[in-house]
Formats: sequence, C-alpha cells, structure tokens
Amino acid sequence: MLFIATCKMGVESITAHELRALGIEVVAVHDARVIFKGRFDSMARACLWLRTAERVLMEVGSFPAATFDELFNGVRAVNWKDYLAKDTFIHVNGKSAKSTLFSVSDCQSITKKAIVENLKAAYRTQTIPETGKRVIVEVGLLKDRVTLALDCCGAGLSRRGYRTYNVAAPLAETLGAALVLLSRYWPDTPLIDPMCGSGTIPIEAAMIGNNIAPSLNRRFAAEDWPFMEDRLFLLARQEARDCARHDKLPIRGYDMDERSVALSRIHAKKAGVEVPFEVRRVQELRMEYEKGVLLCNPPYGERMLTRGETETLYADMRRVFDKLTRWQIGIISGMEDFEKVYGKRADKRRKLSNGGMKCTFYQFFPERKEK
Repeated sequence: MLFIATCKMGVESITAHELRALGIEVVAVHDARVIFKGRFDSMARACLWLRTAERVLMEVGSFPAATFDELFNGVRAVNWKDYLAKDTFIHVNGKSAKSTLFSVSDCQSITKKAIVENLKAAYRTQTIPETGKRVIVEVGLLKDRVTLALDCCGAGLSRRGYRTYNVAAPLAETLGAALVLLSRYWPDTPLIDPMCGSGTIPIEAAMIGNNIAPSLNRRFAAEDWPFMEDRLFLLARQEARDCARHDKLPIRGYDMDERSVALSRIHAKKAGVEVPFEVRRVQELRMEYEKGVLLCNPPYGERMLTRGETETLYADMRRVFDKLTRWQIGIISGMEDFEKVYGKRADKRRKLSNGGMKCTFYQFFPERKEK
C-alpha cells in the first residue's frame, strides 16, 4: 500500500531519512510530503517513530478530475466498504492547489456524498447512521489530480502528549525535532537551548538521544479502523519500549522567564526524559562544556518583542555566541534581515515554516584551527 507522510516545507529530506532508517521504502519525495510503501505494520511504526512528519495518510484512490461530476464519480468508484463500516462517522477534510476545482468546502461535500452513496449501495441500506467510530477521509487536489486518503493519526503527530501548557509563540514539536536532526546532533554531544520556552528543543533532543519513540504515549485514529488488527500497534509499541533508553545526557535548557522554566520541567517529566532547566538570561550564559551544539528560537520581533528590543537581543546573542568558538550555533528566525541585524553571515541556511510564518534556520559552524 501507499502512504503519505506530510511535513513542513524544508524538512522533506529529513522525513525521508527517518523512514529509510526504519527500513521503510520511500517511493517519492515532493514538497511537504513523502510517499512511502509498506504494510500496516510499516504504517504503525511510522506513526510511532516519525519525529518531523505532521501526519501519516493511507492512500485509497487517485484519479484526474476537473469537474464536480468527475470528482463525484471518481470517489464513488472506490470500494469504501473495504475501509468503512456501515455506521462509520465520516469526517472529510480537504485541500486544493493549482486545480480547477478550488472550492475546498464544495469538494468536501461532494466527496462525502459520493462515499455515502457508495456505502448505501454496498451495504444495501437507505441510510448511513454515522453513530460509530469516526474515520477521517482526506481529499486533496493538486493540478487537477485527486488523491483520496485515510488519516492514520487523528491529532497531528506534533501532539506528542507531553506539552500540556504553552508559552507565547511555542515551537511545534515536529519543528523542534527537525532543528535537532538538522544540526546532526549525536547523543554524547552537549546540547544547549538558552531560550528554551516550554522546553521543546531540549526535550526532543533528549528523546532522540535516548531513542524514545516520540508518539509512544498517544493513540492514533487508525487504531479505530474496523479493518485494522489490534496487535499491530501493540507490537509496534512493544518494539519501541524495548528500544528506549533512559540515560542522563549533556542537554540543558535555560530561559529568563521563571514560568517557562517551570513548564519545561513539567513537560520533560511527562516525556520521560531527564533534562535540567534553569532560569538564566542569554546574556549570562556560561558553558560547562568546551564544545557542542547550541540551538535557539529567539523572538522575531513580531509577537513578543518590538523591533528595537529584538535588535538589542540579537546583538547580545552575537556577543555571547562569538565566544563559543568550538560550538555549532543554530538559530531559527523569521526576521528577513536577520544576518544583517545579527551582524554575521551564516555558514548554512534552510527555509522553514514556524506556525505558518516563513522563517530560516541559520547555522554557524565552529572555527577550524589551522594545523
């Protein structure tokens, strides 16, 4: 079967690498999605282990459609009885890009009507009561081609279950994990986040370092599918538990806000990782290690600080970070002229998205000493 791992723009290669590391065959990599092939056990493992994907979808049909009649007939042609019970509560999500049929609400309505008509004929009934388990159907249109899929996740994969309280402008767990993986973090490497907020980056790093499946402590929509074997997720979870470690790693999180630090400690405990969090201003940063990885998500001057305050903060960051000559520095920012304000050109840049806002991940590598 074909599955789709959706992800944020800019992290597709990381998501594909994660799938290959799980022994899952990657078929294609497109903008914001990775297509992979496998059985239901592959899907269950992908749901549990993917750190940078937003959702996992199972493709059930694909066809061209430039009119509503073509959409209706194409959806109705799918053998929905294979996937939906007689009383399934059918929830349809939709999206459309570069297609003649651009009204998402109309596409959703027509898709659901076609599914219901198909099920009524298949079950030889006049009504579909929709009193049973909910199944999410996604209809996506891209360049007049329709893809029908079942949402395996329900809540997005960023909902790990450990972050129950938020701070202003929180970083999504999936993006936090992507930053750690993009930095090529290794478990024995010290990792510091001097502006940790609710603790996302240090917690994700600790989960990566201890090989803890990010979605081990949550349920998925696929577990309620009428055709899904219960044992598949049970086996996948047991495998994940057997792989996990609980080592104390050289990871630290700091923030000037006492409430943020308190929340970070709560979230780390819920995630099952041991990460020290302390109240400390970035201007007071002192390192107990000679080298490592520093990652941070400072304010962009959009929602939390004024432009002037942000410029002052970035200047302070530069003064402190320049002393860390053997550290790799990674900063994500939505400020378009970040390098000008920061006063230094990055060695590497990657375009990303944070909460719908375009941003860039700037990486500064350690100085190389002349031999």
